[in-house]
Amino acid sequence: MGGGGKSGLAATGWPLGGVVAVRRLGIIVAFGALLGLFAGVVTAVPALAGGRGPRWQFEPAGPETLPADRCGFAVDVNPVANKGFVKELKGSDESFVILSTGTFKESFTNVGTGNTITENMGGPATVTFFPDGSVTSKLRGLIGMFLAPADAARFGLPPVSVTAGLVTISFDAAGNITSLSLTGHVRVDVCAALS
Repeated sequence: MGGGGKSGLAATGWPLGGVVAVRRLGIIVAFGALLGLFAGVVTAVPALAGGRGPRWQFEPAGPETLPADRCGFAVDVNPVANKGFVKELKGSDESFVILSTGTFKESFTNVGTGNTITENMGGPATVTFFPDGSVTSKLRGLIGMFLAPADAARFGLPPVSVTAGLVTISFDAAGNITSLSLTGHVRVDVCAALS
């Protein structure tokens, strides 16, 4: 999920072309040009992650505003509870995996009307970065998803939502979504809830 308004994949500096921003990886997956999952692998404060053990780091998150092309109106997104942590594991094939877990809640506000909802999005996530530049994300539990309008239409999902279940998303080396599956359901269509 992610500092300075970038979370999850939005923090790695990994280009995702205007694709999906899955917000809780600090993932989770960004808006527009980047899905920064862990800036410079993780923009994090060293910590023992509240008893989770070594190599777990706090995953900071900051406010951001989603553009009107997502819902038909701008949406302010603000973390209200963040006890999210990430850990990096390296594979023998030069791949690496980012694990994310913890408590994460955000408020969504329709900038025009002031209508606000708060949602829990603390599902655990596993994001694998392969040597060829492709990425696969497995997001479980309650997950915030932010999709570009074209991707939302392509996969039959709302542009901004909270899902329950398992979301698997694969990206090519250019950051384009090559597949997205949801085994579960859309718990909250954020745009509809704020209209």
